[in-house]
Amino acid sequence: MRAYEVTAHDAPPRLTDRPLPAPGPGEVAVEIAACGLNFADLLMCAGKYQDTPPLPFVLGLEAAGTVTAAGPCTTLAPGTRVAIYAGQGGLAEAGVFAEARCTVLPETISFETAAAFQIAYGTSHLALTQRARLAPGETLVVLGAAGGVGLTAVEIGARMGARVIAVARGLEKLAVAKAAGAAEVLDAETPDLKAALKDLGGADVVYDAVGGALGTAGFGALRPGGRFLVIGFAGGEQPELKLNHALVKNLEVHGLYWGGYLKLDPAALRRSMQELFALAADGSLKPHISATFPLDQVEEALEMLRTRRSTGKIVVTMR
Repeated sequence: MRAYEVTAHDAPPRLTDRPLPAPGPGEVAVEIAACGLNFADLLMCAGKYQDTPPLPFVLGLEAAGTVTAAGPCTTLAPGTRVAIYAGQGGLAEAGVFAEARCTVLPETISFETAAAFQIAYGTSHLALTQRARLAPGETLVVLGAAGGVGLTAVEIGARMGARVIAVARGLEKLAVAKAAGAAEVLDAETPDLKAALKDLGGADVVYDAVGGALGTAGFGALRPGGRFLVIGFAGGEQPELKLNHALVKNLEVHGLYWGGYLKLDPAALRRSMQELFALAADGSLKPHISATFPLDQVEEALEMLRTRRSTGKIVVTMR
């Protein structure tokens, strides 16, 4: 099988031919149809992700496909369509994965949609429901609102009844965020973003997938009792959070690493994914895929992600 393999952190990954092992106890073999790209893939290539596997490894955190074989102590039969939170191994024509990392797909959801769905929607759903406890009528500010996870936060936040202020760079990305449900939009290049957010009434919840100066501005615009969600640092730097302001204003700061819920609270993760896939199946959630590439063009797909030319998700297909 062809697979996109990382062999060194100071050298580019490459397509290789690898054998497909037989599934062991609790594992299933899957013919992969599609794999969604994430900013974490770029960090893994460089060895900078908090959960980077040991070398060598096949890139690709989330995928979707069809079970072809099942090991002992499993319940998924060959022919079952599944979404996989792989952690690694998704950018390949096939792979062997723990059955516990697979979710059965409704027939109405395509493999491409499923591959673009889990991490982005799962992150935003758990962050906004469990961590931030977002309530109808509250104001949610989403930083990086047109990115892979940010756009899902806009969509889910609006569905939960919040007033969403989307912050993104450029008219095209702002239009995408508006279409996803944002009530207000602000360009990330706004000279004094903190003041602009306060002019719009401030924030009850800030969802920060960018970090750096944007995160610092968002934190400064929180109302008393507000909640700040640390989702990621796509801008390359961590925000400067003034904890004396957190004390005086009774603010909460919550980190959210979706993959960590496999150990922290796997039952909550499963419930969240079942609810989200049901909403996708009936059309209530509409994942935004801005580009699709075949496996032999995965370098171009990663470069599009690296240069932030995409909105929503990028998907790589195996056929």
